Amino acid sequence: MLAAIALTTALLATSCSGSDEGDDDTSAEATGPDSPAATAPAVPGPATPSDPTPSDSAATATPAPGSPSAPAATKPATTPAPGTPSDAAPTSAAGQPPAPKPGGALWQPKPGVAWQWQLGGNLDQSVDVPVYDIDGFEHDASVVASLHAKGRKVICYVNAGSWEDFRPDAAAFSKSLQGSGNGWQGEKWFDIRQLDKLKPLMATRFDMCRAKGFDAVEPDLLDAYINKTGFPLTADDQLKYNRMIAALAHERGLAVALKNDLDQIPALVGDFDFAVNEQCAEYDECAKLSPFIKAGKAVLHVEYTVPTSKFCAQAKSLGLSSMEKHLELDAWRQPC
Repeated sequence: MLAAIALTTALLATSCSGSDEGDDDTSAEATGPDSPAATAPAVPGPATPSDPTPSDSAATATPAPGSPSAPAATKPATTPAPGTPSDAAPTSAAGQPPAPKPGGALWQPKPGVAWQWQLGGNLDQSVDVPVYDIDGFEHDASVVASLHAKGRKVICYVNAGSWEDFRPDAAAFSKSLQGSGNGWQGEKWFDIRQLDKLKPLMATRFDMCRAKGFDAVEPDLLDAYINKTGFPLTADDQLKYNRMIAALAHERGLAVALKNDLDQIPALVGDFDFAVNEQCAEYDECAKLSPFIKAGKAVLHVEYTVPTSKFCAQAKSLGLSSMEKHLELDAWRQPC
């Protein structure tokens, strides 16, 4: 009897002796000492002629962030929309990209197509254009379906170049990926050299876009190497990262835009399906987008401070899909 009690006691002691270890590198601080003075979804801005104005804005009508020289903005007060990466898309088999959407070839927007770009304010679905570009986190599948029912193609805006503390997946990005602030509170440049860490995180975001029914993605901030990121990034680092982004989109049956990054267009025009550009007229750079037009691929272009009377003639002659927009990227638009 005593031997049985001793044996039972030994077994219980053995079963309670295990311990777990955690990895604290996979969560990121919501704020840091180097966070800039404004908050909102990121939109890159005119730090240099080659690094134009912002392209991500909040669900509130505040100036679109992402540019160190842009006016201060406030962080969106709304909670993230349903269908974020954590709950939107099923996981694919280990090591295997998800199957493309049914229907064959990718959607290919053609030069001159009219479009609407709205990242701020309540979404206005009444604009009579064939293409909408909207925030992928802020809108769920029902919004995409509603736009499809109106005959629109829908582009999923996501930030691919910097960490944003207000996104629902912010904790998935380790501190080692976060560099200098990009001019907006809660945003820090990614170390795009760490492809092994960023690839699955970007894949999850693109899975979200695919699960919600989007036709394409607009990955923002694809020109980190010309900015002060806190990392010694090179042009080659950017090419490798941008090609990885394009491949991830294509594996999911999504068309993909090259955002700005004008100097690398000759090398990347074959990898991307269309371009999104800000302020090429302001900086006299619109001709650099011609390789996309010559390849039969649309260039979706906006200006913020130059009136249509100053840039539409050239934009039309180049075949760009151009309009003037407010910096906060609300519903207002003045197309060429």
